[in-house]
Amino acid sequence: MPPAPPHLRLSRGREGLCDPALPKMPPPATPPPRPTPPVPRVGGVAYLAARPEHHPHPHPRNLRYPRSAVAGNLPFFDRVLFPGSFPPETPPVEDPAPPADERPASASPVREETETEREAWRLLRRAVVSYCGEPVGTVAAEDPECTEMLNYDQVFIRDFVPSALAFLMRGETEIVRNFLLHTLQLQSWEKTVDCYSPGQGLMPASFKIRTVPLDENNEAFEEILDPDFGESAIGRVAPVDSGLWWIILLRAYCKITGDYSLQERVDVQTGIKLILSLCLSDGFDMFPTLLVTDGSCMIDRRMGIHGHPLEIQALFYSALRCSREMIVMNEGSKHLLRAINNRLSALSFHIREYYWVDMNKINEIYRYKTEEYSHDATNKFNIYPEQIPSWLVDWIPEKGGYLIGNLQPAHMDFRFFSLGNLWAISSSLTTPTQAEGILSLIEEKWDDLVANMPVKICYPAMEYDEWRIITGSDPKNTPWSYHNGGSWPTLLWQFTLACIKMGRPELARRAIAVAEEKLSADKWPEYYDTRSGRFIGKQSRSYQTWTIAGFLTSKMLLENPELASILTCDEDLELLEGCACCLSKRTRCSRRAAKSDIIG
Repeated sequence: MPPAPPHLRLSRGREGLCDPALPKMPPPATPPPRPTPPVPRVGGVAYLAARPEHHPHPHPRNLRYPRSAVAGNLPFFDRVLFPGSFPPETPPVEDPAPPADERPASASPVREETETEREAWRLLRRAVVSYCGEPVGTVAAEDPECTEMLNYDQVFIRDFVPSALAFLMRGETEIVRNFLLHTLQLQSWEKTVDCYSPGQGLMPASFKIRTVPLDENNEAFEEILDPDFGESAIGRVAPVDSGLWWIILLRAYCKITGDYSLQERVDVQTGIKLILSLCLSDGFDMFPTLLVTDGSCMIDRRMGIHGHPLEIQALFYSALRCSREMIVMNEGSKHLLRAINNRLSALSFHIREYYWVDMNKINEIYRYKTEEYSHDATNKFNIYPEQIPSWLVDWIPEKGGYLIGNLQPAHMDFRFFSLGNLWAISSSLTTPTQAEGILSLIEEKWDDLVANMPVKICYPAMEYDEWRIITGSDPKNTPWSYHNGGSWPTLLWQFTLACIKMGRPELARRAIAVAEEKLSADKWPEYYDTRSGRFIGKQSRSYQTWTIAGFLTSKMLLENPELASILTCDEDLELLEGCACCLSKRTRCSRRAAKSDIIG
């Protein structure tokens, strides 16, 4: 096998990660000393401020086991994030400790892990892969009984996110930092499909570590990272969500660890801007939503989600919010920040106004007039009332609602997609009232959306002629299987995050209890089949890593609900009150909703 071209090699020198094709950057200048501001605390866990100057105690990279590293009974994240705040031998308690004979039997606040959790951690660590001797990610699945690996032995960006959060919340940060930097270096590669190159800034869907000889005699070898930008994927579709997930994970890493120096690096800032430039580029589309093709996100096969799928819009909005926090303000970034604010304002209004359906909205659509040609039209997208499906008429509850799966001219996809709705809650893409309505609908329709295994990826499934026409008779996406109405345990962590944000942790506990009963016995499958999720998916891989990591992340979030606030975005009223039209000479604007309707 010939040696890899120089621009496809990543090497490791004494100074850390490096790319031979990239110039070395000078070390950052040492900032002048600043007084240490007080750290706000809620519920015993220190909250992190939004900017790096508010974090006087950066996270130590080599602290791997925070629970055993420091004595005392502090919540472990206080010790991880702010190790210099308290002496190890003196727990910061106000009241004197009672005598030994008067102390309760359970003096330690650390909950003992269940056997299922211990097994999950063993399996998650078994899935870790290393590059140049250091951990860089987790493979999609590590099933010892399966001989046909396909691409399940690769590290996927979207799949690694729950694994990264589990490691971060346990204080093991090195693997996440390595993952972020290595995938960033992969971003600059030029991959082609039949001599055509995708846009600059595209992040790969996955990468694999390969060992190749350095010479023809096979006497010396080196490791290379071989990325897949879609040129090897089923359908040859480039991943739109990979770059969005990368930005979201970068922000989570910095806020959880306090290591804000990573996001301020020149190469990281450049990577963020390249992703945003690709997403914010002008085109033919009239909508503020991202226009994508089928198979460009978690649903990576033909499922009728081409156009403006909710999942991509929720991730896009979250990535824009995260980027706005992380981009360093200077003369060169002012234009980009202005574009981000304008897009956020338009996108939030568009989704809240046109994607939301409840009983009142469906009644309104039912009475729509069509063929309206004016700026003040009520039926702006020429939706025909006959598109309202018969199942929705009886399914929608009196209270609650949800964001539809897609919106295009003369077309509304009324299916309920879990990931898009849950992430819209976490990123504050919905109004607070809408967020409460989504959780109310899930609780009301528990038997349809959770049942025997959380969480249904979409509801309902396509059947009969609809399945044959839209999926092309896909044998894997048969009704109530895989992406067509299957149940995916990895969505549990996003459900938990949304529930904690909205003050409904009891719903998350109920769902986790359902999953914990079966996951270990069923060998941690990728997905479940049937309307109620009773059977293991017919083509489901066992020991699926993001199933394992999603369960662990859910348990850790419930144990430390304060952490949910640094993984989500709060409502930004100033952003919602703004409108891009005010900055231009345009006099007509369709944004005529009342301010109270916009901000919930």
